[in-house]
Amino acid sequence: MNRPPLEVADVLRAHGASYREDYPVSREQSRVMRAIELCRTAALGGHVDACNQCGHQVISYNSCRNRHCPKCQSLAGAEWLEKRQEEFLPVDYFHVVFTVPEEVAPLALQNQRVIYNILFRAVSQTLLKIAGDRKHLGARIGFVAVLHTWGQNLHYHPHIHCVVPGGGLSPDGRDWIKPRGKKFFLPVAVLSRLFRGKFLAYLKSAYRKGQLKFHGRIEHLNNPVEFLKQIQSCYKTNWVVYCKPPFGGPEKVLRYLSRYTHRIAISNHRLVALRDGKVTFIWKDYRNGNRQATMTLDAVEFLRRFLLHVLPDGFVRIRHYGLLANPKRQFHLAVCRQVLNVSSSNCLQQNWRERYESVTGRLLDICPRCHQGRMIRIGIVLSSVYNNSS
Repeated sequence: MNRPPLEVADVLRAHGASYREDYPVSREQSRVMRAIELCRTAALGGHVDACNQCGHQVISYNSCRNRHCPKCQSLAGAEWLEKRQEEFLPVDYFHVVFTVPEEVAPLALQNQRVIYNILFRAVSQTLLKIAGDRKHLGARIGFVAVLHTWGQNLHYHPHIHCVVPGGGLSPDGRDWIKPRGKKFFLPVAVLSRLFRGKFLAYLKSAYRKGQLKFHGRIEHLNNPVEFLKQIQSCYKTNWVVYCKPPFGGPEKVLRYLSRYTHRIAISNHRLVALRDGKVTFIWKDYRNGNRQATMTLDAVEFLRRFLLHVLPDGFVRIRHYGLLANPKRQFHLAVCRQVLNVSSSNCLQQNWRERYESVTGRLLDICPRCHQGRMIRIGIVLSSVYNNSS
């Protein structure tokens, strides 16, 4: 995979100052902007590698390692996946997506930490409760939940992707219970109603506790009467939850996770042009048969949309629940393997370097000139700045 001709960093360097003049910039956004601008430049320092066969030398500048940086997520994703290898089970996996209606988006944008946590809580409790109900599955399940806040056009659209093993442990832990249907995990209509109820109940509780604040166009929601009207309208709205057909086994779900867990709002490879103060990028129009098209935005508007998706400092956007929750994960996985009669996940043998190659198409240490030798570090390039990116 070749280096893209245009990067988000290029847009920031050219139009970041104009964006700062037009819009207020939060501390988190400022740090992200600076990190991306400096990523893999001489400002962060680096090292010099030489091929042990042909002597070719390459200077590699350090990464900012910011989780919002388009250039830093392939390796971060590969390292994360290596840690997850032993957690896969030899069963089908389902992809369940929970979305919130448009009325909720402005509230979430101004109260991100609180409402994102509510979203995770409502999603996790919904899945665990419906799965545990004997009318549906009657089992204890586990799953990985990943928060995304964007659509293909970079508009603000908070939603959660869940990757769920197909089935779970019986209440006594002696059997593995499979879903009754081959093409769905749990009934989405039931999931949708319970999810809506839980989310709005937690939202009202947060409001009563004074945890939510509103300004600008939705400042009127600080009035309890107006807020209650908004909540009532949300109860009347259809909350979309959908379950995609099963992936198949662990290898397929691994390929999916390699694309989703560390994805950011837009990758550099979707950028087409930066010309006359406008950015053109590729997007997929889901409402028009997934048709691929291009969109052109004013560069400052492009940056505004990109920066909408900067997460609060320290916020955890990948979470594990049920059988995969951190405290007893290894114990629960051992029980699952026992009832499934498997010793361990034996189909995922790649280390993070090999996984990085499979995800990005790039080898980390092969000489780019002779393609035979290995690149060996021979020197250090000192950094000219101190960058404390999140």
